[in-house]
Amino acid sequence: MSWSLHFLGTGAAHAVELGSSSAVLERDNRPLLLIDCGPDTLDRYEAAYGEPPGALYITHTHMDHVAGLERLFFKLWFDPARRGRTRVFLHAALLPWLQMRVADYPGALAEGGANYWEAFQLIPCTRGFWLDGCWFDVFATRHHRPGTSFGLALRGSFLYTGDTRPIPEVLVEQGADTACIAHDCGLVGNPSHTGVDDVEREYDDTLRSRLWLYHYGSPADGDALAARGYRVVRPGDRIALVAPRSARDDAG
Repeated sequence: MSWSLHFLGTGAAHAVELGSSSAVLERDNRPLLLIDCGPDTLDRYEAAYGEPPGALYITHTHMDHVAGLERLFFKLWFDPARRGRTRVFLHAALLPWLQMRVADYPGALAEGGANYWEAFQLIPCTRGFWLDGCWFDVFATRHHRPGTSFGLALRGSFLYTGDTRPIPEVLVEQGADTACIAHDCGLVGNPSHTGVDDVEREYDDTLRSRLWLYHYGSPADGDALAARGYRVVRPGDRIALVAPRSARDDAG
């Protein structure tokens, strides 16, 4: 069984040429879980897989990570075979923010008769969630207000920070045996995002050797990060993953 992480987009909110940051966990070359759904994510997903996602995890509710949910609602609602079947996982603390962002406008349909979340299967969580026999850990990150952004880890396989400042203690705990740590990193940091200077100050050599950087500001910024010796993810890249610990245990 093969596992991979397919990056649909790798850009910061203003880096439209790189696409909204999002990734798909693949198992045996088939999509298992989409991470985030920005303005252009659904188009990129359907170009890659020919259908809407069956499962989605939301890291936080900034629009470059959730704006695609409106289009996804319409696709699912008007397809009776898919309506109510796409699972949306998110930390329970995000539910009020996501409700205000995408679901509170009066009338999901102009014609009436539709509640927004009826198009999906909404699954709030706190510590994590199960999906197709795999347990995914959910953990808090540092992005704007505390309790409003959460990363994702599949133990032994990958860790995805979402938008964050440096979180060395979290990475040591959640990514202890994980070779692929997909990390928010721009050329210059700010109060909401990690910069390469933060990485070099906050993370030791062992952690830095496992980082794959995304959510940077431009192709030139990506080139500059790569020139400093870091692995930089480009739109469309696939990272081959080690099978998650649970899958390895089952195989044994």
